[in-house]
Amino acid sequence: MGKITVLALRIVLALGLAGSLFVQAVMVPLLAIDLNEAGPDVIAVRTPVIVIVLLGIVTVQVSMVCVWRLLSMVRRGTVFSRGAFRYVDIVIGAVAAAALLTFAMAVVLAPGEAVAPGIVLLLCGGALLVGGVALIVIVLRMLLAQALGMRAELDEVI
Repeated sequence: MGKITVLALRIVLALGLAGSLFVQAVMVPLLAIDLNEAGPDVIAVRTPVIVIVLLGIVTVQVSMVCVWRLLSMVRRGTVFSRGAFRYVDIVIGAVAAAALLTFAMAVVLAPGEAVAPGIVLLLCGGALLVGGVALIVIVLRMLLAQALGMRAELDEVI
């Protein structure tokens, strides 16, 4: 991976982390205030919605930090080592948790008249897509394992 690509991805990750911290510190409290003023139907789901949103942001942050660590391993040339699996496994867990949180949001919003049924259906579809991303990362982990095995075989030959 080129130095420019690594630098560009680090900039994107830094901006993403800064943006997610801003959302946690400023936007989520504003959302809580808005939900308080929304009405009796919405007040019943206020706490679960806020918790799910905060946990969802944490899953994104965890994934970004792990990708940052993997980028550091790429730069050092150590990404094809057992240590990379720890970060990839954490990303898989975070993305799977994000899928479950998205589905949980749909379940929380489904009863009552606060949210249209189409929104709940969109959230369920989003949960399915996020779960698909977790499966893609699992496939990439298997490719990493194969590459690590091939590298070990090449080291034996050399």
